[in-house]
Amino acid sequence: MAMRQRLPKPVLHLLVTFVPAVLAMAAWAAWLGWDQHRDVQPDGSTTGPYEAWQVIGLVLTLLAPVYWAASRHHFVAVLGVPLGLTVAAYYDWSDDASGLFMVGVVMVMMGSLAVTIAFAAVVASVKRRGRQSGATPMGA
Repeated sequence: MAMRQRLPKPVLHLLVTFVPAVLAMAAWAAWLGWDQHRDVQPDGSTTGPYEAWQVIGLVLTLLAPVYWAASRHHFVAVLGVPLGLTVAAYYDWSDDASGLFMVGVVMVMMGSLAVTIAFAAVVASVKRRGRQSGATPMGA
């Protein structure tokens, strides 16, 4: 009878971090990557290149991998989403001639890191409370 082999822990950590990072880069490309022009308003000001609905769609899409990682206590994997978003922002914005794109990239990194950590903490807390009370949490 063959025993099921498990991946070594460092490889597992790398894999569960890499998958959410790739998903985040793909989500960035799907939601934000195609919209590269700024909209000129009647008063001459410019907005964009992204609309609010695109960013909201990106965030809602990325809640799934963060929830998956946090609910399985793969807290290292939670870092994959900010990593993927940071790489995608860098790639998408690096052709900016002003050089200020790095300010935006750092803001994406810090903001996505703060939000994913906060969301993961809430998910882990809710899961923990569900187990302590004997209730079956959704998705278990």
